[in-house]
Amino acid sequence: MEISKNIQTIETALWLEQEKILIMNDLHIGYEEAMHKKGILVPRQQLKNIISIVQKILQKVQPDKIIINGDLKHEFGKILRQEWKEVLEFLDFLLKNCKEVIIIQGNHDPVIKPISQKRGIKVLQEYKVGDIHIVHGDELVETDAKTIIIGHEHPAITIRENSKFEKFKCFLKGKWKRKEVIAVPSFNPLLEGTDVLEGQVLSPFLEKLDSFEVYVVGEKETYDFGRIKDLK
Repeated sequence: MEISKNIQTIETALWLEQEKILIMNDLHIGYEEAMHKKGILVPRQQLKNIISIVQKILQKVQPDKIIINGDLKHEFGKILRQEWKEVLEFLDFLLKNCKEVIIIQGNHDPVIKPISQKRGIKVLQEYKVGDIHIVHGDELVETDAKTIIIGHEHPAITIRENSKFEKFKCFLKGKWKRKEVIAVPSFNPLLEGTDVLEGQVLSPFLEKLDSFEVYVVGEKETYDFGRIKDLK
């Protein structure tokens, strides 16, 4: 689905058609081990699921560049054993399917460089291409770009019918200082995200949340649900 000019949703990622850039964020590889350390048992199958989703995407598009827009790994202050193994495995998979991989540093990535350096992958604070500025979204940036793409928020929406309810990941599109902002959901299928209808946000780019448009990720396509203020 074209969410903005030259910007398409594809699964829980964004595709910049003209630049042949695929953008995904908030993979949180290592989440299972972090939960195990807290006594919460989570099946260790998320990397397999993540790679499966990327393979579906690669059947539709052939990116020259893949940008991971923050929170590639989960643990804040150290590198877990699972993160060492699975982040490298994931990066190797991406490098076989594109010319270049770039990592935008997220708030969960203060120690990502020891891993990325093993594969010669650049870690940046932000990335700009044309009129598009890509930043994780946990902190504001000043930019002359017309469109800002962020992660960090993990947006989702809960759809209710009588006593039944189900949460779906979603993209958000709105304005910040007259610039278009697109918030991308978490690429990790285990992390459903935060219900945007509850009104609490993490990213300072989403200060006028009620005016944002919601694009819900379904099994086969993305659906335009209109503005948040009209859904409440």
